[in-house]
Amino acid sequence: MPPLRHIPPCLNQSPGFHRRRGSVLIVALLISALIAIVLASYLNLNLTSSRLARRTFTHYAALNLTEAGTEEALWAFNRVAGGYTDGWNGWTNDGTAAWNKFSDFNFGANTTGTVKVYVTSYNPVPGVSPKIVALASVNPPGQTATSKMLELTLRRRSYFAGGLVAKDSVTFNGSQASVDSWNSDPDNNSATAPVDYSTAVRTDHGSVDSASVDNTAVLVNQANIWGYVATGGAQPKVGTNGTIQGVSTPSGVAIDPARVSTDFNAEFANVTAPTDGTAITTIGATLGTLGQATRWCIPGISLTGTQTLTILGDVTLIITASSGANAISLTGKAAIIIPAGSSLTVYTAGDVKIAGNGLGNSNTQPSTCVFWGTNQSTAGQSIQLAGNGALKSLVYAPNGNVTLNGNGDMMGSVVALTITLSGNAAFHYDESLANYGNNAPFGISKWRELTTAADQSPYISHFQGW
Repeated sequence: MPPLRHIPPCLNQSPGFHRRRGSVLIVALLISALIAIVLASYLNLNLTSSRLARRTFTHYAALNLTEAGTEEALWAFNRVAGGYTDGWNGWTNDGTAAWNKFSDFNFGANTTGTVKVYVTSYNPVPGVSPKIVALASVNPPGQTATSKMLELTLRRRSYFAGGLVAKDSVTFNGSQASVDSWNSDPDNNSATAPVDYSTAVRTDHGSVDSASVDNTAVLVNQANIWGYVATGGAQPKVGTNGTIQGVSTPSGVAIDPARVSTDFNAEFANVTAPTDGTAITTIGATLGTLGQATRWCIPGISLTGTQTLTILGDVTLIITASSGANAISLTGKAAIIIPAGSSLTVYTAGDVKIAGNGLGNSNTQPSTCVFWGTNQSTAGQSIQLAGNGALKSLVYAPNGNVTLNGNGDMMGSVVALTITLSGNAAFHYDESLANYGNNAPFGISKWRELTTAADQSPYISHFQGW
């Protein structure tokens, strides 16, 4: 038997095997190339997404910085409006404009930011709307800095944007009390004659508001509200003869649901009394000088019998009576008289009781007689007002319990802790008061981002060199 020959393995493989092996290698190479392309695309997409995300982050960071800068300036405005002298500490000014730079903002990943703030009319004058302009820059490593510019236009917020506004409650005790409104200055021009209230100019914007969520927030009872009622959460309590209506209210509907809301919220900022004024200990039959503005500081005023006090000119009274003590007390037939063309402003933390013949204001506009309750105690202060004829006055006492006594016309606005109308008075809110108050805090009337060269050009020079 012949010996077996060893046949090498390669001799057992057909030529087709080589072709298949080559095809597998090519496919593997193609798949590897495809995976490489996909991985490269994925990495590039991730890199692009990361850059876009970083860019978006820096844009938002810059916008947030501009807002932070404008808030610093707005705080300074309202700090000064609140009677403090440190509002503009740290700012540079030229007597008209003020500016400041806030830096060292750290956003992580070696990204830093700065914001420059420029303010026009930092010492505001009536009729001029200050502007705040902020320029922010955020600097990420390896990328171009991102800048944003923001412009805010300010206007004073009125303390008297509503008719009867209370922290806690508004109560109508009379059986025929009412609330409505009119506008004593419809053209918003103090040079033209004011418009007195009458049924011919009566409007349905009288407002009764309470920030309380309690069921006793607004007790309309039998009163007729020609306007709106708002509370912090509870429905107003309306008696069988009470109404909440307006011009658009369907006939026969006593309570118009479109004129009732339960989401009212308001800021009741405390006010402080001025620290100046000529000190006096007693008051005669008159106070002030016609055609002049005078400021007086006195412990208190007490009038009895038939005594009267006539106000002449623009008089500011700073009454130093402490919380719980009598600041103003009028009894018997005593009265405070404000002739046409004169005005009275009172600051006090003490109690006010004007009874007797009450307060006689011969001016058309209620803003000619203002009571500022400066008591900051949660125990509050008591303010009772009665009018001789029509009671025309404004009261701002966020910690005060205000009672309006009488059965005649009451005109103006009241902001207090609690408000009680004890008689059958007709209360008329003066809509022009929405623009009242040179010492009121500032709010934002216009907000815009300056994105074009044309919009930015008026301010660019102000941001250079500092």
